[in-house]
Amino acid sequence: MALFFTKDLDDPAHSRVGVWKISESEAELRAMTSIPSDELEEISYIKSESLRKQKLAVRALLDAMFEEKVYLSHHDNGKPYIENNAINISITHTDKYVAVMLNDEDEVGIDCESLDRDFSAVEKKALSREEIEDLDEEERNEQLAIYWCAKESIYKLTSQHDVDFAEQIKVESFRLKDEGELEATFTDKDGYEQELELLYFTFDRHVLVCVSE
Repeated sequence: MALFFTKDLDDPAHSRVGVWKISESEAELRAMTSIPSDELEEISYIKSESLRKQKLAVRALLDAMFEEKVYLSHHDNGKPYIENNAINISITHTDKYVAVMLNDEDEVGIDCESLDRDFSAVEKKALSREEIEDLDEEERNEQLAIYWCAKESIYKLTSQHDVDFAEQIKVESFRLKDEGELEATFTDKDGYEQELELLYFTFDRHVLVCVSE
């Protein structure tokens, strides 16, 4: 069992984060998870072994975080939900880790990325001019990773389509630490602004960012 850690968060309030390190084989993950046969069949059709293991690891993580058996499903827009529990959930995965965020009351968003990935494309794709100007050359890739995870987690939180990451999601300037807080603003298509506070922390050359309403 490779439950890496769980973390109860006071801010975002009433949230719990769980992280699973994928150290098992696909067969071991299948054996340790209680997945309905139809869902297991869907996973078996995925061509990538890495992605199959990620999907299975998410189920293993949910088994570890819930006392009762839970059934994971997805809305038409891809947003996950638990069929037999009203708790709000967000999911993220990399080749090495999967993570979930849970909250009894508020919508949530979580994203995790490897810091060894090249994030240079994020600068033009997702950052505003002001955010680009705030980048530190020595920590550029790590900062870009946090910007991306922050904006992706907000995107998951809002569940809105066709979001312009550079224009609609603005993250305040920050300096890289092992863990810290971020302030951001999401502006919807009608011009309504929502101020958000996010948490980020790093582990094993990965960064994880999470947010709740």
